[in-house]
Amino acid sequence: MSEEADAILKMENITKVYPNGIIANKGVNFSVTAGEIHGLVGENGAGKTTLMQILFGLNHPEKGKILLEGREITIGNPNAAIAYGIGMVHQHFMLVPSLSVAENLVMGVEPRKGLKLDTAEAIRITEELSEKYNLNVDARSAVRDLPVGTKQKVEILKALHRGARILILDEPTAVLTPQETDELFDELKLLKDQGNTIIFISHKLNEIKALCDRVTIMRSGKSQGVFDVADVSEQDISRLMVGRDVILQVEKEPAVPKEAVLQVKDLTIVNRFRKHAVDDISFSVRKGEILGIAGVEGNGQRELVEALTGLGKYAAGDISITGKDIKKLSIRGIRDLGTSHIPEDRMTYGCAADLSIEMNLISYKHDHPDLNRKSFLMDMNAIKDVSRELVEEYRILCSTPQQEVRRLSGGNIQKVVVAREFSSDPRLIIADQPTRGIDVGATEFIRKRLVELRD
Repeated sequence: MSEEADAILKMENITKVYPNGIIANKGVNFSVTAGEIHGLVGENGAGKTTLMQILFGLNHPEKGKILLEGREITIGNPNAAIAYGIGMVHQHFMLVPSLSVAENLVMGVEPRKGLKLDTAEAIRITEELSEKYNLNVDARSAVRDLPVGTKQKVEILKALHRGARILILDEPTAVLTPQETDELFDELKLLKDQGNTIIFISHKLNEIKALCDRVTIMRSGKSQGVFDVADVSEQDISRLMVGRDVILQVEKEPAVPKEAVLQVKDLTIVNRFRKHAVDDISFSVRKGEILGIAGVEGNGQRELVEALTGLGKYAAGDISITGKDIKKLSIRGIRDLGTSHIPEDRMTYGCAADLSIEMNLISYKHDHPDLNRKSFLMDMNAIKDVSRELVEEYRILCSTPQQEVRRLSGGNIQKVVVAREFSSDPRLIIADQPTRGIDVGATEFIRKRLVELRD
């Protein structure tokens, strides 16, 4: 019997057109079999997330149908999806930071003791699920105190607690360390062995090869085919995704460093747990060079970036940019020294999601002479011209630059942030995971652009 005939779930001829005219899905066919890990890949804006949002009831197609175990079903909202055994772990977690793991896990299906939450029962449920699925979490811990990898485990347990047999994971490794990724893969393989079906959305083709049984490749809202992972190479997949060969190895001339732009001396940062996140480090970055900072997540990188950009304080030491001490400067004051910042968390620090693409692209540039008339009013025609050029240069997939940023795919939001920061004539770029959550073609572009800016 063929895998198509064995499919536990089928999506047939799915078409989704947004009110702004963008066709996110064009007659897409997608199916998964019971007990498989099925990869779903494509460029930013290829329609992957929209397709899965339709499956989870967050979006509704203009055409097409969904069949579960051979029976046509209607998924009008996430509650309906959950009732059919479909769960989704989103790219941006849906947890309440101030509540405990157990409280988050049972939210919406709380065990009660009278009118109150039965906390002991919630903890028991959490510990039982944690042991059953080998997803080790502390039921009593506040979610805000957990590392990212553990928060993700809580999200997976939430879905499993609600009876999910088909689990959609949207970019699950985008925020994980290599060690956390390995741990997640072991957990997903165990879930597969227990008969669960996993749909794994990713831009990391090495992970698709390492984890998945089959892969569906999308481009421009259409399926390019379904393949056994063993039969295709990473290069084959990337070619089908973007329509050309992708070269992630950047050719560059040797750096010719000049004067120091950033100098850090004897820097110590104390985190909110009163521990040394950064302990007496010194380094410099010179004009014309790229300095990489590597390490397992949670070892001071975030606190260091916050100190360099003015988002966080430091306990001791000195930081100077272009020779000026930044200790008493505001975030804007540090930017005025010629600093650009691509933050790790694009939604919290990188964009104003409810504003338009063009307003995000020209933020921090309101006083630029090219964007202002002689009066105090901004030149809207100039703003439109600048934003249109950046949208084209950075291949931001949108209906118009006036579109709200929150309506973009995660990868295209990242492109908005990168376009703004790279185009601000920076003397120093602080790029914190600049290619996180973007496709191989965009990764290739950003790496080349960084080298161009260096030179």
